[in-house]
Amino acid sequence: MTNNLSVRTEQGFEVYVLKNQDVKIAIVPELGGRIISLKNRRTGRDWMWHPPGGLKLFRNLPGDDFSDSPLAGMDDCLPTIAPCVWQGRQLPDHGEIWSASCTVDEKAWQKGALKTSVALKISPFDFERTVELDGNEIRFNYQLRNRNSAAEYFLWAMHPLLSLRGGDQLVLPASTRALLNGANWVDAIDSAIPERNCSKLIAGPVTEKCCGIRNQKTGERLDFEWDENNGLGLWLTRGGWHGYHHFAMEPTNGGADALTAAIERKWCGTLAGSAVATWQVRLRIG
Repeated sequence: MTNNLSVRTEQGFEVYVLKNQDVKIAIVPELGGRIISLKNRRTGRDWMWHPPGGLKLFRNLPGDDFSDSPLAGMDDCLPTIAPCVWQGRQLPDHGEIWSASCTVDEKAWQKGALKTSVALKISPFDFERTVELDGNEIRFNYQLRNRNSAAEYFLWAMHPLLSLRGGDQLVLPASTRALLNGANWVDAIDSAIPERNCSKLIAGPVTEKCCGIRNQKTGERLDFEWDENNGLGLWLTRGGWHGYHHFAMEPTNGGADALTAAIERKWCGTLAGSAVATWQVRLRIG
């Protein structure tokens, strides 16, 4: 199957687009590699959410609150999700990547893959993500390098804000669902209203590393499958967070939103001095 590549300018930013007959994905490297669109080309459904009033792209400064960002679509959280202080480092809300500008590897782009990288300014990490299409599958290959000679802790989470439609249902392995302590809203994500109108759950350690959304009316699906990492965050807001309505499925390597809390629980990533970690997430659209 032939994949088509293109670059367009939107609101002053370069948008890299990969597409084939099944999938179209649009990414803004200058905004932390933010994925602003993930479309099923056979049905026209775009799974990515953005605030009401239309997509707005703009830069943020390190340390800005994540709620003041473009909020559109998918980004990566690293080395924390919630702001915290670790070893004297003021780690910002939702991590360091979303407010940074990533560099594009032009050689990889010419070969059909979007490889972006960034050297974090606060934490001693070099972060790299490669996005490729294979039919209806989108592969995300990650690499993290520790620039320090001493070991470092880190939290990572894929952070996709997803639009929900009537008939959307969460698909989870029974073993994962059993870890969620009977939270009712996971059974009806298209209509349920969680306590305080928003809720975040973390399931783990998971043994079956997959999850998805299936629409019972249209048959449309969005499936996640990953390796290495043994956590899954689930987030639903029905107006409780800044008035917004969206959902997120977040493969992660940690059991808390703050790096400091994850370290206390001994559930996060550890990278030896000068070492490199790699992992993969696969999305399938149907």
